[in-house]
Amino acid sequence: MNLSEMLLKLKIIMFGGKGGVGKTTCASSSAIWAAEHGRNTLIISTDPAHSLGDSLGIALPPGEPTKIPGVEGLTALEIDPKADMSEYKGLTGMSPVERMEIPDIMGELPMMEDLQDITSMSPPGIDEVFALLKVLEFIETDHDYDLVIFDTAPTGHTLRFLSLPETLSGWIGKLLKLRLKLGNLMGMMKSLFTSGEKKKDNSLEVLERLKDSIIRARDDLTNPMINSFVVVMIAEEMAISETGRLLNELLKYNIPISNIVVNQLYLDEEDLCDFCQSRRKMQASNLLKIQKVFRDKLGKELIEIPLFRGEIREYDNLKIFGEQLIK
Repeated sequence: MNLSEMLLKLKIIMFGGKGGVGKTTCASSSAIWAAEHGRNTLIISTDPAHSLGDSLGIALPPGEPTKIPGVEGLTALEIDPKADMSEYKGLTGMSPVERMEIPDIMGELPMMEDLQDITSMSPPGIDEVFALLKVLEFIETDHDYDLVIFDTAPTGHTLRFLSLPETLSGWIGKLLKLRLKLGNLMGMMKSLFTSGEKKKDNSLEVLERLKDSIIRARDDLTNPMINSFVVVMIAEEMAISETGRLLNELLKYNIPISNIVVNQLYLDEEDLCDFCQSRRKMQASNLLKIQKVFRDKLGKELIEIPLFRGEIREYDNLKIFGEQLIK
């Protein structure tokens, strides 16, 4: 499936690759193209160092979906890395992390503060966790968008992000067991010191729902009729190696990949300076490797994009870039 077909048919498209190769530019221009072809599109940046707003030429309030002026049907969102987990209620109807209620008298007992900290802990890699929760929210809950495009973080963050469904699912499973044991213990102790109506503790239910959502989202992300990952790279040796690692991980997690964008290519022009000619020669050699390994061996479609003279940002330039990308 080529990129234009993906933008018109799929529900989710993820752009990722090495830092500085033009992921955000590719994601933004694709989102504009999709919106202008009738799809109600949301583009989300999961990169803690956001550049989506800079690319679109608009200030994006952290954590708030924002309509993009001049592009009907396009909304952009930069995930707030400082958000509290309590904000993510879309998956369960409740906060994903809830603290156990401990009676005042029990709070004075040894170890109670430590136990309360354990039951309200957050998993490691919190930036990726918040990104995953937002991904889950737009996969597993009802919304009005036809297409959700994710502008992912550089390769290292993306690989951790892709492994999070398994990691977080296992973490939640262990926390469920711990939560149940501590809940029973505290329930027994609470009954010794308190009386009257008991307030229902929903935290086990929240964690179970979140775990189920992770499993369902993993199924959607591996379904080629729903999601595809577009790898963005440049024709340099380090980018080839990093792209190879990314592709291996995508294949490991059964994430569909059909397109690889090779960006910032020097055109074969007669009036190139010595420096540009040297860069062009280097890129031509690396491009042969890319074609041999990623296209011929792995069967991925390559999209070759020339190096533009100016910076690609804001609507007019993104529109031009998008036409080249889709063509």
